[in-house]
Amino acid sequence: MKSTKPRQHHRRKVMRKKTCRLCENKIFNIDFKDVELLKRFQTEGGKILPRRITGNCFVHQKLLAAAVKRARMLALVY
Repeated sequence: MKSTKPRQHHRRKVMRKKTCRLCENKIFNIDFKDVELLKRFQTEGGKILPRRITGNCFVHQKLLAAAVKRARMLALVY
């Protein structure tokens, strides 16, 4: 039996490629004492946002994760 509903065509959203904001601003070293920068890449609960959401490159994401973990040890961020 065929349904009488007309077919709906779903359009794919064209996603533009996310660029690493740290590369754009030529930030090569991420300091764990720079709390404002670190908070931008964390959730309210203190979890580190993944690359697919932030658009960071691999190198900067690794540096960011290490800086956040150091800042947590010194209780600078949650």
